[in-house]
Amino acid sequence: MRQRSDGHVHLRVGRIGRETRILDLAESGPLRVRLPRGPAGPCEAVLLNSAGGIACGDGFRVSAEVGAGAELVLTTTAAEKIYRSDGPRTTIATRLAVAPGGHLAFLPQETILFDRVNLHRSLTVDLDDGAGFLAFEAVTFGRVARDERITAGHFHDHWRIRRHGRLCYADSIRLDGPVSEALARAAIGGEARAMATLLDVSSTAESRLEEMRARLDGAMPATGVTAAASAWNGHLVVRFLGADPTALRRLVQDVLVGYRGVPLPRVWQT
Repeated sequence: MRQRSDGHVHLRVGRIGRETRILDLAESGPLRVRLPRGPAGPCEAVLLNSAGGIACGDGFRVSAEVGAGAELVLTTTAAEKIYRSDGPRTTIATRLAVAPGGHLAFLPQETILFDRVNLHRSLTVDLDDGAGFLAFEAVTFGRVARDERITAGHFHDHWRIRRHGRLCYADSIRLDGPVSEALARAAIGGEARAMATLLDVSSTAESRLEEMRARLDGAMPATGVTAAASAWNGHLVVRFLGADPTALRRLVQDVLVGYRGVPLPRVWQT
């Protein structure tokens, strides 16, 4: 009988005086949280998978709550590898909540899918009045160093963002079968080996659309990455597609630093 990993992390932060502090923390299985000390500012939490990757049949759950006026940056130590499956589904479920005046930046490093992957991933976010949320997630299809292609696999990704209990953003991606072959088609991926989404839900998101487009126009020609931004209903969304995952990562780093006005978490720079 195979051993399956079941990892769970729950984190709750709140504002005490001028600082954001940890109020509750629970860990189980191979999933851990590290809390590097840094300069004054948002609390930074780094997710660590001590198993070194996620295999078929594994299940990982992350939940985080940000209290009123508190600020949290949630990231990962490195790219997460999702190994091939001989049938069982791998699941990653992230559930986040932000109270009034709070802000959460969810900035995991990229996910690398192996051939014959079977991954179902979900992101669910509940925002109260005046809460802000910024998310970025990237996916690389196949190990680039091996020129690996996904000849057969399943990748299902679902985002659901609610404001005051009402759905304000829904996004679903479903790729089944010969995924790399589908991404090679011009109407789907245009030979892309990597894709990413950046989402900002905040009071200023819509007003920053032209700023974001100017950043993309200034950076894209030298990278070979295609990106486009749109804004509506109180949020801003940017889509990225690229044949070179490294070039996409560099572009995203420049865009995130410029847009947020602060450096990325230190684990992104190592």
